[in-house]
Amino acid sequence: MRAGELAACRGRLEEFVSEVFAPLVRRDQREKGALYLRGLLLDGRRKSMQPMAGRLGIDHQRLQQFMTSSTWSVQEVRARLAWRAVRAVRPQAWVLDDTGFPKDGKASPGVARQYSGTSGKVGNCQIGVSAHAASDTASCPLAWRLFLPAAWDSPDAAGRREACRIPEGERHRPKWRLALDMLDELADTGLRPAALVADAGYGANADFRHGLEDRGLAYVLQVKAEMTAHGESAELHQPAYGGLGPRPLSRYRSRPVSLREHAMAAGRERGRAVVWRRGSKAALSSHFVLLRVRLAGRRPKPAADGTIPLVWLITQWPEDEREPVKYWISNLPADIPAKDLVRLAKSRWRIEHDYRELKTALGLDHFEGRSFTGWHRHVTLVTAAHLFLTEHRTSPKAPARA
Repeated sequence: MRAGELAACRGRLEEFVSEVFAPLVRRDQREKGALYLRGLLLDGRRKSMQPMAGRLGIDHQRLQQFMTSSTWSVQEVRARLAWRAVRAVRPQAWVLDDTGFPKDGKASPGVARQYSGTSGKVGNCQIGVSAHAASDTASCPLAWRLFLPAAWDSPDAAGRREACRIPEGERHRPKWRLALDMLDELADTGLRPAALVADAGYGANADFRHGLEDRGLAYVLQVKAEMTAHGESAELHQPAYGGLGPRPLSRYRSRPVSLREHAMAAGRERGRAVVWRRGSKAALSSHFVLLRVRLAGRRPKPAADGTIPLVWLITQWPEDEREPVKYWISNLPADIPAKDLVRLAKSRWRIEHDYRELKTALGLDHFEGRSFTGWHRHVTLVTAAHLFLTEHRTSPKAPARA
C-alpha cells in the first residue's frame, strides 16, 4: 500500500492492531508490533527490518529487539488471527501446503539443500508448512510451522541449533506431522475445517490420512495414479473360525489394482463435464469420472469386521487425453454432489494466490534473522498484514483504489 492509502485506512488499522495484539501485555510491544505491521504493508522492494525501518523513519533496532529478544509469544496472536480470518473468509475448506524460502549459507534455522515445490528443484532453502482458510473469493493463512530436516537433529548441528535458539523439544518431524500439529493447535482454539484439501505430497501418505480420520476430519486429497484400491463391490472373504485362538483376519477376494486401472475400467463415458469455478473471462470446467473405491496399499485401515470404508475417487479426464491426468480421494459422504467434490478438489489454487501475495507484496521470504522464534514471529506478522488486506478488500466500506 502507498503511504496515502495506509493513512486513509488508519482507523481500520488501529482497530485491527488493538484486537490482534491485545495478548501483548506491554504497551511498547504492541506499539512495535504495529510498526512492524505498517512496515510490511507499505510498498517497498524489501521487507526485511532495515529497509522497513527506513521507510517508517525509525531506528531498525526497535524492530530488531521486538523480533529477536522481546518476550512475547506468537500463539495467542496466531489464535486471534485465525479466528478473525475464518470470520472474514468464511471458508469452504482449509488447504494445507508448504513453500520454500531460498537462503544463502547454513546459518538460518532449518536451512538445508532440499527439494522445494516453489522452485521445482533441490536448492538451499527453508521450508514452511502452512494451513489456509479458503473460499472461492478469499483465503488467508491460519498457522505456520518451520520444517527442520533430520540433519538438524545430528550432533554436528548442535552449534547451529544453539545459535538459532531452537528449543530442545523442536526436532525433525515430517511435514505431514507438522500439518497435523497445526490442526490440533487450531482445534484447541475451537476451529475445525469443514473439509481439508492438500496435494499428493500429503494425500499419498497413509499415516496422514489416518491422522485426519482419527480426528474425524473430512478431506479431499490429491493422490498418485499408482495408489491401489479394491472396487466398490469387492467381496470380503470371512475365514472359518472355530473359537480357539485369535480370529483370523478377513481378506478381500479380489486383488487391489491401481486407481488408474479403476478409472480405465470404468471408462471416460461414465463421467461428465463439471464447472468448478466461474472466472472473470470464462468458466473453468473439465470432464471428471467419479467412482467409489476401498483404499488398499501397505497400511489399509479396516473396520472391526474387516471391511475397508468406501471413499470417493475423483479423476480429471480431459477430452483429448487417453487416461485421467489427475486423481483425488475423499471421505466425504456418498450423497455429496459431484460439483461440490470437484470444486473442493480444485480449491488449492487459492493457496498459490496466497503464497504469491505473501512473498511479492508482504515480504514473507525476506526475513534475514537467524532465530527459530524470529522466523515464526515474522510469518505470523506477515499473516496479520495479509489478513488486514483481505479484510480491507472484502469490506463493503473499503475505498476503491485510484
